[in-house]
Amino acid sequence: IFAQTLASNMLKATAIRTIVRNKFLPRALGIEKAVVTRAFDAWPKNRLYSTLQTRDSIQRSSNSPLVHCVNLRKKSTAAVETLAARDSYNVATTITGPNACEEINLTSLGIDGPEIIYHNLTFQELLEHEIANGEGEIAETEYGQTFTVDTGKFTGRSPTDKWVVLNKGSESAENIDWNEINQSTTPEVFDELFEKATSYFSTKEKAYVFDCFCGANPKTQKKVRFVHEMAWQQHFVTNMFIRPETKEEIENFEPDFTIINACSQVDDDWEKHGLNSEVAVVFNIEKKCAVIFGTWYGGENKKGIFSLMNYWLPMNDPAVLPMHCSANVGKDGDTALFFGLSGTGKTTLSADPQRALIGDDEHGWDSDGVFNFEGGCYAKTINLSEETEPDIYRAIRTDAMLENVKLVEDKDGVLIPDFFDVSKTQNGRVSYPIFHIDAYHEPQMAGHPDNIIFLTCDAFGVLPPVSKLTPGQAMYHFISGYTAKVAGTERGITEPVPNFSACFGAAFLPLHPTRYAELLQEKMETHGSNAWLVNTGWAGGMYGVGERMSIKTTRSCINGILDGSAAEADYVQDSAFGFDIPVSLSGVDPDLLNPRNAWMDKDEYDSTAKKLSGMFVKNFEKYDSPISQFGPKV
Repeated sequence: IFAQTLASNMLKATAIRTIVRNKFLPRALGIEKAVVTRAFDAWPKNRLYSTLQTRDSIQRSSNSPLVHCVNLRKKSTAAVETLAARDSYNVATTITGPNACEEINLTSLGIDGPEIIYHNLTFQELLEHEIANGEGEIAETEYGQTFTVDTGKFTGRSPTDKWVVLNKGSESAENIDWNEINQSTTPEVFDELFEKATSYFSTKEKAYVFDCFCGANPKTQKKVRFVHEMAWQQHFVTNMFIRPETKEEIENFEPDFTIINACSQVDDDWEKHGLNSEVAVVFNIEKKCAVIFGTWYGGENKKGIFSLMNYWLPMNDPAVLPMHCSANVGKDGDTALFFGLSGTGKTTLSADPQRALIGDDEHGWDSDGVFNFEGGCYAKTINLSEETEPDIYRAIRTDAMLENVKLVEDKDGVLIPDFFDVSKTQNGRVSYPIFHIDAYHEPQMAGHPDNIIFLTCDAFGVLPPVSKLTPGQAMYHFISGYTAKVAGTERGITEPVPNFSACFGAAFLPLHPTRYAELLQEKMETHGSNAWLVNTGWAGGMYGVGERMSIKTTRSCINGILDGSAAEADYVQDSAFGFDIPVSLSGVDPDLLNPRNAWMDKDEYDSTAKKLSGMFVKNFEKYDSPISQFGPKV
């Protein structure tokens, strides 16, 4: 407390501040001069408020000196619990010396150069490295100082640069649905890129290695290793994946899959390799390894492993359904799933103060119930406010990480995030460990779902805010996966574009969509789950004319589903799509419930509804399935 008070009072007294920084604090508290210097030097620019622990408390929490960030503006029981959770994650090891790579088994990959390996650093150590390496900025938010990064021109995934190796005669060659999403490349191309990546890391003095788990159910959990060149990248995967609780869990770690992220390098020979650009994200399932070149976007790490889970789990015995959905559970144990592509509201709507969050994006459904794949959340920050999305807003505290969010200086020169400024990208993101959500479901597993909600962002303004689906309609809309690509979630997308994405996640499906649809149908029939279609897109007109559904309206629809009032409502049948629309629902304007009523020009609505219906029918022709009878009538 004395150190913090003295430092804050001396910010403008340069001479005294220098003495305090260079002599008094290091000597009085037994902290290395370099650590104190970094914290003090960052202070005028970023107002990185810090407390300096005593020598004894430092030794208890880590082998290295720490500078702890705390929030000086808002404190709560939740914040204290978060600090306890962050400090409980401490399996860090820094391996040094000429045999460092051998000790952690990087040599099996062909990486033998680095003599410093930072293995599963603590949250605090990651922050220190990020500051020392100059990898980003510190922004002050209402609930804590938060590290921020800018990923350059890649502010979303680069889907046309994702490749899977076609190993002839292999299991993956037989099962993968080879198409424009699952693009094939040769083993020879992968070998060249793998050699390029490992050779690059062998020239580095240091590397960051993170060993983690994917899948909360131990029966099908996968071990994953990431090799990165920057601290913030390890910070990202530390936030997003399941962290080991003890050092014993990662001793002699034998990963089921390894990702080598050489993002600062590019594939100069991309034309010779038959790729689409110098960016390359290439997976070799049989060799249990992937390499990343040319893109700094954090989501490539996360979605790469999700795609692999979508390959492994359906072929498990018994088969497990992987799902691009969020999930939460009520006080009575009722589980709800929220399917949807990026930008449709999965993260926002599953973060419900009245329910416990299981996870915000990726889950599995097995014979035990639903389980989270991840250990954190990756939320969009566009127009984020505490009023509309309180759980996500409050999760942005120390150890969260903002990505591609505009920063502005206040009158005191403090950097603060501006979530309404999307000049950089509309796909600004925040990653945070799941324990930042006050009401999260700690087991990360729950029972079979009572309600399944398909979220769609309808750019045509035709679909109602909520509709009830029959089992046949549920299968039709699951396979259709209609939504809109929301601006910024992929390279080159600047405004919503109508899009059919099978199973609400075609970009991540290595197998044919019907494999997943059959699993969903089987599980819904076995467990009696209800299905709903919720439109978080436009009403009163198509994009550019109508208005986006408010979060308040959508939340009222979700509340009606979860409390049972939507199921008990009176319904009318939609003339074009055939599903049932509630006549009234608490908190929702009746004119919005029936979308035709919200349009001033009824003829224009009818014409647009017919156009969208035709798009559904045309899209479904490729499946040649009897399920088409449950679609719209044209």
